[in-house]
Amino acid sequence: MTGTFRHFAINASDVQRAKAFYEKTFGWEFKPWGPPNFYQIWNAGQGLLGALHERREVVPGKPMFGFEATVQVEDIRATLKAVEVAGGRVLAPPYLIQGVGEIAYFEDSEGNICGVGQYAPGVWP
Repeated sequence: MTGTFRHFAINASDVQRAKAFYEKTFGWEFKPWGPPNFYQIWNAGQGLLGALHERREVVPGKPMFGFEATVQVEDIRATLKAVEVAGGRVLAPPYLIQGVGEIAYFEDSEGNICGVGQYAPGVWP
């Protein structure tokens, strides 16, 4: 089973302040996409898509801080089984984002939260 780092998200308490920070610091360009205060970042790295959105909780009572990573996998359900066998814990089962694919979240053996994505055909080359 292989995985490719494809997506990161910045969870922010003040999205507009964070947007201005990353524009000034790294020259990233933000394009509105989806719900209000949600942006995509296309120029943060080749083959990598970023997002900036309001801070949220993947698991109730556990807000996301820092950068949120998502790894592309071929079979999201097999990957989540492998997570559990390796000592991790599934936090959010797969859910569909239209035009993107299925996303799920897990906690690794060290308590870090990570996403996995089985992307729709054509999303990534």
